[in-house]
Amino acid sequence: MQEKIFSIEDDSQFEEVALEVFDYQIAHNKIYAQYATKLLKGERPCNIYEIPFLPISFFKSEQVICQKRAVEKIFLSSGTTGLQSKHLISDISIYEKSYIKSFELFYGNVTQYCILSLLPNYREREGSSLIYMVDDLISKSKHAKSGFYLNNYKQLAETIKDLENSGQKTIIFGVSFALLDLAKKFPQKLKNTIIIETGGTKGGRKELIKEELHESLKSAFHLERIHSEYGMTEL
Repeated sequence: MQEKIFSIEDDSQFEEVALEVFDYQIAHNKIYAQYATKLLKGERPCNIYEIPFLPISFFKSEQVICQKRAVEKIFLSSGTTGLQSKHLISDISIYEKSYIKSFELFYGNVTQYCILSLLPNYREREGSSLIYMVDDLISKSKHAKSGFYLNNYKQLAETIKDLENSGQKTIIFGVSFALLDLAKKFPQKLKNTIIIETGGTKGGRKELIKEELHESLKSAFHLERIHSEYGMTEL
């Protein structure tokens, strides 16, 4: 099944595999099976649009994992809206393979880049899947200046400037409010740097729609576009 998932090349294959995954979950995931079977009244979906999605609340109150699978890793939601959701991982290598293949699809080999992280509120708590991914990308980049910068805006700005001057391809993963602070305090023209905003303004300050956020960052850093990376524990 894993080989099939990572070999999908078109919409038709995606639908075929998605329905196979549905069958697997019905057979092995007790919580999902109870919910989906009741909703579908025992019928099998005919297409991907009929596959029921498990409500987020279940990830706060239930152990959502296939039976007889050991828990290797637990990812936690931020908890800004109350109880934390839990994502129980039985094979962390699948998660790693997923983001590495996605990264390579859009950006190429990670060793070509210096990876910088501006994710203060995520770094300061346990169980973040985003931190797990960025930490691994930093390690795999093998660049001496790759790393987490937390609230060190001045040091980060100087590092970016040095990397720009040397022509080094760079990617900055940043939570929205921290990127806005960096843009306000240390604007500069970027030519070799990609900014990937990861959302994350909940509870921090006034919410901005994505278009407003991107316009502010594009203006401060003289970029044509800002990239986005969104995820959630429940997915």
